[in-house]
Amino acid sequence: MEEREAAELRSVEEVVDRLAVKYPDVDRAVIAEIVAEEHHEYEGRRVRDFVPVLVEKSAKKRVKAIQPA
Repeated sequence: MEEREAAELRSVEEVVDRLAVKYPDVDRAVIAEIVAEEHHEYEGRRVRDFVPVLVEKSAKKRVKAIQPA
């Protein structure tokens, strides 16, 4: 695995960490699954610089929508 790929994966894992802290009522495994699904959407794309930011934005919307009231 290239260093750039490894850095992206670390950044995506940090997204899981941030969302788990922000939405403690949502199971971390569910958050991780959502983030993985969103990250998968960017697979094969050439420009990778903003992938973690885009993943976080879309995953946050999904997690927020399932957060218990």
